[in-house]
Amino acid sequence: MNTQTFRNWQRVQEEVLRRIHAREWLPGDLIPNEADLAIEFGCARSTVNRALRSLADSGLLDRRRKAGTRVAAEPVAKATLNIAVIRHEIEEHGARYGYMLIARSLVAPPLHISGAMQTQPMQEMLHVRALHLADETPYAFEERWVNPSVVPDALSEGFEKLSANEWLLKHAPYTHGDIAFSSVQAEPEVAEILDVPPHSALFAIDRLTWDNQASVTKVCLLFAPGYKLRTQI
Repeated sequence: MNTQTFRNWQRVQEEVLRRIHAREWLPGDLIPNEADLAIEFGCARSTVNRALRSLADSGLLDRRRKAGTRVAAEPVAKATLNIAVIRHEIEEHGARYGYMLIARSLVAPPLHISGAMQTQPMQEMLHVRALHLADETPYAFEERWVNPSVVPDALSEGFEKLSANEWLLKHAPYTHGDIAFSSVQAEPEVAEILDVPPHSALFAIDRLTWDNQASVTKVCLLFAPGYKLRTQI
């Protein structure tokens, strides 16, 4: 084994993955400890630790204090999903991006919105409704609530040319989020905006992002029929 190729944690991870996939290490097997792997790979123990932590986070290894690291008996593949700038997504498909602001207002949201965002019922939120287009054809309808107590600069942004989707990813840091996928029927107003028959099946993404304990924004994206979500496992 050429130890020079194991100087970074990514290469260690690749070798550990190879052994798991080749069944050299079977599900449930206890693998060598970090110190022994570091000697075998000719790298620092911290490098091995970083690689094993990454694989544990992905569900392939089961790490327990004082019990060692085992190959997961029932590994769970975890998908990686990034919050996409819709403009980039459309342009990557070779289409021309378009954007239209439908409405922008500062209002108290419905109770189910303030409840989800854990804000006071009468606290005003920035409400933005917009349409994203691909080659002048409706692509996605965006309905978004922004917490101005967390993102005060959003109050001075008109969102007439730059979407809230793109602006927030540039200006509003977040620590974590909740996301849900569903199929919904297009209500008459949304059907008209997306230029589809009423009650058409639409792919919906509901996302709520947080900055530690404070909610940043809650958005519902409704995509025109034919949309495909792609991710990696």
